[in-house]
Amino acid sequence: MPDANDMALMREYATRNSEPAFETLVRRHVSLVYSVALRQAGNPAQAEEITQAVFLILARKAARLRPDTVLAGWLHETARFASASFLRGEQRRRHREQEAYMQSKLQESAADPAWEQLAPLLDEAIGQLGKADRNAVVLRFFQNKSAREIAAALNVHESAAQKRLNRAVEKLRAYFLKRGVAVSAGALIGSLSVNSVHGAPVHLAASVMAVSAKGTAVSSSTLTLIKGALKIMAWTKAKTAIVVGVGVLLAAGTTTVVIQHQRHLATRNDVPRAAWVFSGYGDPKSSVMSFLWAIRQADGEQILAACSPGLQQTFQKHFEKQMKASGKTLGEFLAQDAPPRFNSTTGIRILEQKPASEDRITLRVLALGEQKEHQITVRKIGGEWKVDEVFTGSP
Repeated sequence: MPDANDMALMREYATRNSEPAFETLVRRHVSLVYSVALRQAGNPAQAEEITQAVFLILARKAARLRPDTVLAGWLHETARFASASFLRGEQRRRHREQEAYMQSKLQESAADPAWEQLAPLLDEAIGQLGKADRNAVVLRFFQNKSAREIAAALNVHESAAQKRLNRAVEKLRAYFLKRGVAVSAGALIGSLSVNSVHGAPVHLAASVMAVSAKGTAVSSSTLTLIKGALKIMAWTKAKTAIVVGVGVLLAAGTTTVVIQHQRHLATRNDVPRAAWVFSGYGDPKSSVMSFLWAIRQADGEQILAACSPGLQQTFQKHFEKQMKASGKTLGEFLAQDAPPRFNSTTGIRILEQKPASEDRITLRVLALGEQKEHQITVRKIGGEWKVDEVFTGSP
């Protein structure tokens, strides 16, 4: 059934339990899912297990997918969730393995230096896009679809599809720029077109079919992975419903009540500079306090300890030239660079905590004394919350 569209194949599988239909879908999309998993896990064997889990979830949810679902976009998002589930409790080992994997891939593709910086950030960046933008990007760069084919999948005119794709690329560029990666639209498009998807191992499609459609026993680790991914998916869906519900309440005239409540909470959320003490990493606020304490102490190693591997990598790239020239360590540069940025800050006020997922929260923080707002995103890694992004102003 190679010419049937994705959702026709899903209906065939859901209503008739058609193995040929599901096998066509697996072979059509296995490299997409595997590529996302490999970028996140950094280990081929782990990426294969994540890929199997994604298609098992697809098999379970086949009958519940909406007819207008863009399956490539759904699979990309599910692969991100499954990867996030897998990486819990494995972050330290995964970070070392991902570095080794990325280094080997970069050596293989030295002709595209932009990919070195884009690859670790790509799938999270796509995940931050709206659904329609995300689908457009995945269809174009992961599936090599034309503007006409994207328009048909999104049920819009071709010109509208092209405009949406262009806007999505600009949003990706802005995301990368905030993380210290400056890339032109042309370079980004070229790099994504060439590098987003790599062929999955030849045996993987057959392995996926064995566990997804033919009932082969699944390992306990894969079942745990599926359970975690489904939990994240449910959380994301619930979070969206909460946001919509809050919007309805505001529209119904409760704005004044909400604002008054936030003002009441403001003084309760003030933390003077003298109270910036090491608080551990057991929750988002404690993580931010420990990060600020390390900055106040001008302790570069403690600053790094409060950061996620991704933020550590961002700092590494930012100071790379200076470190080579001076022989100083990254911790020494952070001890020198970070404290002056908070010299005039007399304290902080936590204005808002915005959950992006079960293990990722952004805190809007007002720097008292200079009245400057910061956005500090923390991520849960192996049971600890670590600072993952820091921006001044709205992201």
